[in-house]
Formats: sequence, structure tokens, C-alpha cells
Amino acid sequence: MATPMTATQILTALRDEGVTVVEVGDWEHHNRNSKGPWGPVNGVMIHHTVTSGATATVKICYDGRSDLPGPLCHGVITKDGTVHLVGNGRANHAGLGDPDVLAAVIAERSAPTDNEATVDGNRHFYGFECENLGDGRDPWPAAQLLAIEKVSAAICRHHDWDALSVIGHLEWQPGKIDPKGYTMDSMRARVANRLGVKPQPKPLPKPSKPVVDLSKLVAAAKSNPKASGTPVTYTGVKTVEAALVNAGLLAKAYSDGHFGTATVDAYAKWQRHLGYSGTAADGIPGMTSLKKLGDKYGFTVIA
Repeated sequence: MATPMTATQILTALRDEGVTVVEVGDWEHHNRNSKGPWGPVNGVMIHHTVTSGATATVKICYDGRSDLPGPLCHGVITKDGTVHLVGNGRANHAGLGDPDVLAAVIAERSAPTDNEATVDGNRHFYGFECENLGDGRDPWPAAQLLAIEKVSAAICRHHDWDALSVIGHLEWQPGKIDPKGYTMDSMRARVANRLGVKPQPKPLPKPSKPVVDLSKLVAAAKSNPKASGTPVTYTGVKTVEAALVNAGLLAKAYSDGHFGTATVDAYAKWQRHLGYSGTAADGIPGMTSLKKLGDKYGFTVIA
């Protein structure tokens, strides 16, 4: 038994599992809680809709029908693999079902054949309606089956359930046939396989390289105390000084963001290291020498 997930937890779990999610209307507060309890939750139930077309399918699952108010599930899985969240809380999807099946789901063992309908399933199961005509001929695209697998695994992973906590409507309520077109045993095998591998965290974006503007850097260098004029400050000076420190040409104490005498002398050493001499090694950066310093120590040069 488990406490139902919050809207934020549902979103986080699905997205962490790699599910494409669309939030529909006021789904976070759209439920039938006034008609009965929601929770404790014990499993995930999969259905087919007997409808065609994503827009119409999502609408009916959100709004419901004249004889059955919405939401008719927690999420609608359309044929392209998108999960449309339509409810959070009690939803009209499961109806009355077999207490022996519920006991098996709670114990995480294979469910017996359903033969009675006396237990309120809307209280105990997350429900996902899948866009399909349910005639056994309407195809189940790979993207949709993958989304069913991911959704089921995401919820099981959150609650620390295994794949036996995922059932079809046909396993819960006598006379139901959904989902038709694949077996729940095959889907549970997919979910179990997914649960055996933790989702890989998304790699952090590589930090962008600092950019040094040559013209601004030269202006800062030419305003150093060896020359006349007021010193010019420029943030790119620190980037260049850090590179000169890494090259062993400038003492760290002089890496202060001011292209002063020590930095000019250090840059002149870099120029001589590259083979320049005389006035070509005067400590004032040029495009070629600065680009080579950037290539080696991780910054980009613009003119």
C-alpha cells in the first residue's frame, strides 16, 4: 500500500523516465474525490479507449461521458507515445473488481482469474487509457507500447513496486477485454526489464568556453602602467591571465584582472615561446598568439 503521488511527483517521475508529457486543463485538481476515497494506491491499470484520434480521445477522457463523469483515467497515452495527464486523484476508470486480484497485486504475485466484482478499483489504481479501437486489428505502434512501459515503470519505481503491480482492465473486472492486441504478460516483462536498469541521469551541458575579444584585450594591454593613459578594465583579462598562470608564465598573485606590467611580461614570454622576437614579442596580444593560447587553455577568441 502506498500514499498517492502528488501532481509534482507524477510529472517528475514520468519525465525522469523519459516520457513525453502534455498537461491538460486543470488536471492537477481534476478528480472524483468527492465521490469516494483515493488511496491507498496499490498498482497501475492499463486500458484501451475504443476511440480514434488523439484530440477526441483526450477530450472524452478529461470530460467523461453523460453516464460517466471525467476524469476517466489519470493519463491518456496516444498512438505517438505522448502521455496526456487529465486527472490527479480518484478517476472513473477501474470500477468494481476482484478482491483476490487486488490481494495478489498488493503481494506482488501473479493474479488469479477474476470472477467477482466487489472491490472499488478507482480507489486503488492509477489508470491509463490508451488510444486504440480495441478490436484486435487496430495496431499498437512501438512508440505507444514504449510509453506504456515507461509510465508503468515510472510509477512502480516511485513506489518501489515490481512489475506485478501492473495489470490490465481485463485482469481486474470480469467481462473486460482491454487492453486487446498485446498481452499484459509481455508488457510486465518489458516493465520488469526497465525496472532492472536505473534511468541514466541526463548529462549536464558542457560549460561554454569563455570568449575573449581581441580588440578589448589589446586596449587593456596598451593602457598598462608601462604606457601612458588610464588603465582599461576588461573581464577577458582574467581569462587570459588564468591561461598564462596555467602555462607557468605568470605568478598567480598577478592574476588580478588588470593587464599590468607582470601580465605584459608574461604574455611576451608566451610570444617568444611561439617563436616571435623583437617587437613581435612586445607583450601586446595578436590574433595568432592569442588564438593558440585559447586553443590550449580553453577559451575562444573573437576579433
